[in-house]
Amino acid sequence: MWTTMVVIRWLVVALLVAFSIEQVRSDASDHKYKPGDEVPIYANKVGPFHNPSETYRFFDLPFCLPAHLKEKPEALGEVLNGDRLVSAPYKLDFMVEKDSEIVCRKTLTKAEVSKFRSAVTKDYYFQMYYDDLPFWGFLGKVEKDKTDPSEERYYLFKHLHFEILFNKDRVIEINAKADPNAVVDLTEDKEVEVEFMYTVRWKETNIPFESRMEKYSQSSSQPHHLEIHWFSIINSCVTVLLLTGFLATILMRVLKNDFVKYAHDEEAADDQEETGWKYIHGDVFRYPKYKSLFAAALGSGTQLFALALFIFILALVGVFYPYNRGALFTALVVIYALTSGIAGYTAASFYHQLEGSNWVRNLLLTGCLFCGPLFLTFCFLNTVAIAYTATAALPFGTIVVIVLIWTLVTSPLLVLGGIAGKNSKAEFQAPVRTTKYPREIPPLPWYRKTIPQMAMAGFLPFSAIYIELYYIFASVWGHRIYTIYSILFIVFIILLIVTAFITVALTYFQLAAEDHEWWWRSFLCGGSTGVFIYGYCLYYYYERSDMSGFMQTSFFFGYMACICYGFFLMLGTVGFRAALFFEVTVRAQCESVKGNKKQFR
Repeated sequence: MWTTMVVIRWLVVALLVAFSIEQVRSDASDHKYKPGDEVPIYANKVGPFHNPSETYRFFDLPFCLPAHLKEKPEALGEVLNGDRLVSAPYKLDFMVEKDSEIVCRKTLTKAEVSKFRSAVTKDYYFQMYYDDLPFWGFLGKVEKDKTDPSEERYYLFKHLHFEILFNKDRVIEINAKADPNAVVDLTEDKEVEVEFMYTVRWKETNIPFESRMEKYSQSSSQPHHLEIHWFSIINSCVTVLLLTGFLATILMRVLKNDFVKYAHDEEAADDQEETGWKYIHGDVFRYPKYKSLFAAALGSGTQLFALALFIFILALVGVFYPYNRGALFTALVVIYALTSGIAGYTAASFYHQLEGSNWVRNLLLTGCLFCGPLFLTFCFLNTVAIAYTATAALPFGTIVVIVLIWTLVTSPLLVLGGIAGKNSKAEFQAPVRTTKYPREIPPLPWYRKTIPQMAMAGFLPFSAIYIELYYIFASVWGHRIYTIYSILFIVFIILLIVTAFITVALTYFQLAAEDHEWWWRSFLCGGSTGVFIYGYCLYYYYERSDMSGFMQTSFFFGYMACICYGFFLMLGTVGFRAALFFEVTVRAQCESVKGNKKQFR
């Protein structure tokens, strides 16, 4: 209990510190300005519109450099998000209008023309921040040649129009549009003279400062999208109700008949040979193979489950408002580090209950079970990002910070949790005594094997969430904003319920077939939804998105593999815990019936 309170206290303090730091603006601005005051504007990144992971520094392209180029200090989450903010070449002072202001005149060399043409061909966009408000624009356009329709011509926009809304002394909204008529022809490989310009217009609005971020979440709150979200909820609820009613009817009827037969005629019951799930009562709670790995999987799954709950709590209280840069990544790193004590305690405690002795190896396995594959994936993808010189490549300093967090926070808490779990007095309370030798499992039909059972177990939970998956993918791997976290939380709860029920049902049918090796099977069946989600990744990438290129493909499938693996561990833990609770409850009821029968005699 003391260890748990310490972990929770550390978690709360660290989250407060992390998010207070996240909210600190490097400009120390209170977002109030007087006419003529300088308003901070930063250029962030450029990249292909359809490849959200493939972004580059703004000045990797030969734009006009500002007189004093400086980089904006960034928090951990912003760096993980790929943000690299630098001072922009535009000067947008508060309430100062400008008309065709010249940024610079320059001669683009053949190499620079080729860079810009390649960017226009790939539909590059740019992102900037003005007073912490994000805005976007495209670099150019591709049109058919008027003289020869089979040929294409490439044009670079050279004149930006800024329209800024203000309310008294605060900036409310900014939009940037390129003048479609002010372009530079980049079709031919030759030097080009270009004059970059911009125009600024200010308009007054009644929108309050507190509501200026609502613009970025309007798309997900439109009636059309809300109808689809609620259709997803109704679909999931119907799935849950049907599944719950079906399983409850079957299990209660079967179990009730078994209990009636068990207690009806005590003398005949003693002479009658037991069949089905009662026949293997002495093998049900036989410890599984690879106890250390099983306990480590439960510990990692429990930690990820706690991580998901904390993330949902922060989302529901409004921490992850649109374009709170890096808040989600900061939360993931900090909370995962601080919940490692939960993984250590759960794994060591369960390993101790399974009469395991090498708890040090068990802790090492727990610490590496999820972090190991994630670290290897990160090393490969970060190398790819470095080769592409993309902003997704983490700087050396950020890598050092993450290593220090893992060394100074994650590992000590894992060890402390493991020590507390090893010294806990919890024992595995099996309601029936396990026999000395296991019974032989009879030959089973193919559909009762592990893989078919996993396919059946994963399909129903996946069918309850697949509609919502599209919006999540479009937000993570696209440019949509996801803000309806309450609906997402409901879908998450439904996912847990369906996973628990389907795992319990399949476990009962497995035991009814006299197959007592249910421990690993229940974990695999519970986690099989993660496999279905990864299958959906293939469908989404090739059918619903326009992503392409080696970097984007490797980032998408690499990181989605880690996320789906995390879902596998988390839902596997939920499935096993539900099956264990069911088995303990049913076996205890059977023993109670048997005890009452003997007492009656």
